[in-house]
Amino acid sequence: MKNPIIRFGLAISLASLAGVALLLLTAAPRQATAQPDGVDVTVYNSNIALVKESRQFDLEAGVNRVDVTDVPAAILPETVFFRSLTDPDTVVLEQNYEYDIVGSQKLLEKYIDLPIEIVTQDGSTYNGTLLSGVNDVILQGEDGGVQIIKFDQIRQYSFPALPDGLITKPTLVWMVDAGQEGEHDTEIAYLTNGLNWQADYVLVLAEDSESLDLNGWVTLDNRSGATYEDARLKLVAGDINRVPVGKGGGYDMVMEEAVMARAPAPQVEQREFFEYHLYEVVRPVTIKDNQTKQVEFVTASDSPAEKVYVYNGSIPYYTRGPIIDPGYGNTGNTKVDVQLSFNTGDEGVDAQLPRGTVRMYQNDVDGSPLLIGEDFIDHTPKGEDVTLNIGEAFDLVGERTQADFKRIGETVVEESYEIELRNQKPEEDVEIRVVEHLSRGTNWEIVDTSHEDFEKIDSNTIQWTLPVPAKGNAILTYTVRYSF
Repeated sequence: MKNPIIRFGLAISLASLAGVALLLLTAAPRQATAQPDGVDVTVYNSNIALVKESRQFDLEAGVNRVDVTDVPAAILPETVFFRSLTDPDTVVLEQNYEYDIVGSQKLLEKYIDLPIEIVTQDGSTYNGTLLSGVNDVILQGEDGGVQIIKFDQIRQYSFPALPDGLITKPTLVWMVDAGQEGEHDTEIAYLTNGLNWQADYVLVLAEDSESLDLNGWVTLDNRSGATYEDARLKLVAGDINRVPVGKGGGYDMVMEEAVMARAPAPQVEQREFFEYHLYEVVRPVTIKDNQTKQVEFVTASDSPAEKVYVYNGSIPYYTRGPIIDPGYGNTGNTKVDVQLSFNTGDEGVDAQLPRGTVRMYQNDVDGSPLLIGEDFIDHTPKGEDVTLNIGEAFDLVGERTQADFKRIGETVVEESYEIELRNQKPEEDVEIRVVEHLSRGTNWEIVDTSHEDFEKIDSNTIQWTLPVPAKGNAILTYTVRYSF
């Protein structure tokens, strides 16, 4: 079954084309224009949007020339769909996209060998036939003399008329064969580049770091070359497949004063659509060209959160065969990372979270919010965990030392590590997760460790959680055996 909204091609029979050709030879088409009556804009977070407009045209029976203005400069003309709701038999015979926009350089190009007038900065006036408008302006006077005028000396150009082929805005020009005369209510749809959106989040962490408030903002960026007045705006979250063309997103606009703001009522409705999530703004929105607009779409308060300290001083595993270099595996990293985890389910923020940047704040003692870090999240379904990297802990240090390395035969090696964790916080005890990547090979065994309760994260990663007292330290040792 063919859906008319996505049927962007036009099929025309050979018999119809022959009749149209004869008609075009015998009568000049009537020109009709129309402004949009209403517009639907569906924006995907892949720099593309679907625009659907309702327009009304006054057509005569037969062939009409229709100029559709106010279309975006970034329109994809091959995706345009036209349908007359008044007369379904009305069809588009030919479509042209005119984008030769008027400008001073364009006018100069069009006026080669034609007379123009130039006024320079000192008030002098020059008249003559334009020979060149590249780099400098070259004029030939009536007496045959040639004058060269530098661009930076010119104050004003005067052209007798606008040359043919230049327009003031991008225009779709159609030859429409109307089956009946009169007003036609029509539907136009097309894809355009230059419209994109992402989510921006403001997260306020409680003083005890055990709960958070979250506000999500739709950040819409319009660089399509058109303004959409009172649009019905929809946003699709998800990664749609796109065909490559011609084979062979954050705005930190949320001020600190708005961090604690709360919307009195939801401005955006959320629902599932196909395998994606769709967000529809419940009120008309004007999207101006070259404008970034924000609308709040999710709010959560007092959601459970967990602050986690992580020390990762080893090299991640790379599948390039056994590694027997004794010095391999130590990064020299002494920093302890700070992470924040929360859940998007009913007991958490209770929302799916589209891809975007999360900016994290915590209130100072005087109640003013301070930025503590930011991170980027991918599309996250409701019910999943989110882990954000905040930064590095100032008062925590990790030190990883290779204590021993030895080969046991041709295919077996053993190495031992000592990891010391130091907590310089004066009064706060902490727990630190120690992540170790067993990076020499895929066959390994922990043969000795000072802390038996480690967790296997994946085939080459293990993890311990160690308590570290205030102004104290903790030491972890282990020995791993690799077989090749």
